[in-house]
Amino acid sequence: MVLSLAQISQQLDSDSVKDRKLALAALRDVAPEDAVPLIKKVLKDANQQVRSMAVFSLGVKQTPECLDILVNMLQTEEDYGVRADAAGALGYLEDVRALEPLVRAFYEEKEWLVRFSAAVALGNLKDPRAKDTLLVALKSEEVVLQQAAIAALGEIGALDTIDNILAFIQSEDWLVRQRLAESLGRMPSEKGRSALRYLTKDGNSNVAEAARLSLQTLETDS
Repeated sequence: MVLSLAQISQQLDSDSVKDRKLALAALRDVAPEDAVPLIKKVLKDANQQVRSMAVFSLGVKQTPECLDILVNMLQTEEDYGVRADAAGALGYLEDVRALEPLVRAFYEEKEWLVRFSAAVALGNLKDPRAKDTLLVALKSEEVVLQQAAIAALGEIGALDTIDNILAFIQSEDWLVRQRLAESLGRMPSEKGRSALRYLTKDGNSNVAEAARLSLQTLETDS
């Protein structure tokens, strides 16, 4: 059953967490300009999952005010999981004005999950100015931050960082090697192709397949 905007609004006021989550899900097919005012009703919801869903929705239902709302959530929300969701949603917006707050979150946050989401979002922005921050993330002791940085540097096509990411070709973490293989497919160079040929023989099938696909991409684009 398709709910009307009035019904969704009423359901967002329900005492039931399940009802409020279902109401947010019902906004999937609603136009952004109609959805965002309703999403805003639950941004301060007592339930963390509801707030997370609302924040995620703002990254998908994009209106001019979403950027400022998400930046505010990133900077003031008490729950670090929701702050991480806000960082991710800012990446979905693909608005370069999100660069500065995401960079600040990466450097100032204590929670690795928020820093991880900020690094991923910086890649989604595809703004070359994120490169220096991502190189810092690359040196992190947190493997997930290394994964995020390698992927993001590929997203922004930072060809001049290829030596930095190739240092991870022997990483013990197969996801790091997979992200490397995927990123090299966005960095056309003979050095990258040589590394990809090596990675096609990787003992992990996911890494080897990613390397094969990246080689195919480079051949198609050349």
